[in-house]
Amino acid sequence: MPEIKAIRTKIKSIENTCKITKAMEMVAASKMRKAQNRMLSGRPYANKVRKIAIHLMQANPEYSHPYLINRNIESVGIIMISTDKGLCGGLNTNAARLVITKIKEFERKGISLQTTAFGEKALNLLIRIGTNLVSQETQLGDEPKFDRFLGAIKVQLDAYLKNKIDAIYVITTRFINTMTQEPIFFNYYHYPQI
Repeated sequence: MPEIKAIRTKIKSIENTCKITKAMEMVAASKMRKAQNRMLSGRPYANKVRKIAIHLMQANPEYSHPYLINRNIESVGIIMISTDKGLCGGLNTNAARLVITKIKEFERKGISLQTTAFGEKALNLLIRIGTNLVSQETQLGDEPKFDRFLGAIKVQLDAYLKNKIDAIYVITTRFINTMTQEPIFFNYYHYPQI
C-alpha cells in the first residue's frame, strides 16, 4: 500500500512540474514576441539612418570627418555584442566562431587589435582567448539604455581619433527567425542591411 501512495505522490508532483513548465514556456514565448517586435520595428529606422548618412557622405566629397577617413589598416578595434545568459541556441556560438576566425585573420596579417565586449558571453570569450580587452559592459537587460554603451564605445572611438587603431569592426548577429541568427562582422564602410 505505501508503494501506491508513493507512486500517486510522484504522479502528482510530475503533473505540477508540467503545469509550471507550461507557464514558463508561455512567459518565454511572450517575451520573445515582444523582443522580436521591438527589433523588427527598429530595423527600417536603422536602415534609413544608414542610407541618409551614406548619402550625405557622398553628396559632399570635399568634406572630411575624422571618422570617415579610410586608412591603411595596421591596428583595429573589435566590438563584440552578445547576450548575458545562455540558452539562446547558436546566437552566441556563431558570433564566437566568427570573432575567433576574424581575430586569427588579423593576427596572420600582422594587424594588432583591441576589443570591447557587450554582454557576459562576449566578455568571457574575449578574456578566455586572451585579447587586449579595453572596455566592457554587461548586464544590460532586456531594454538597454543608450548611455550604458557610451563609455565602452568611447574608448574605441578615442583610440581611433588618436590613430591608435585604424578601423573599428562590430560583431553581432542578425535575427532571421527564432531558429536562425546569422553572425555579421562589419564596419562603417562595409555595413550590411539589417
